[in-house]
Amino acid sequence: MRKRSVLTSVLVLLAFVAVAPLHAQEAGAAGGAELVMWSIITAGFALAFAAAFGALGQARGLAAAAEAIARNPSAAGEIRGVLILGLVLIESLVIYVLLISLILFFIKPFGG
Repeated sequence: MRKRSVLTSVLVLLAFVAVAPLHAQEAGAAGGAELVMWSIITAGFALAFAAAFGALGQARGLAAAAEAIARNPSAAGEIRGVLILGLVLIESLVIYVLLISLILFFIKPFGG
């Protein structure tokens, strides 16, 4: 029952956050400035999500590798190599999101 109430609360909060900009919009607002503002907000959220979930993925990989090395110390070299490759691939995804975020921060989107 508690899980359901927490889920309902989160969904209601997300609905209010999604609808709030509609009520704040002025009738003759300039579209270009608003587009730039939303691209910056989107880039910030994308970078935050990528960094958070990338860090969680790296932590889980590191924990699994440490456990595997503890169970079989003779395979430490192979496990370490696969771990480093996995960490590099996870980090490269976060760097790609950083690149896209920087593009959205510093270049006017859609050529406007």
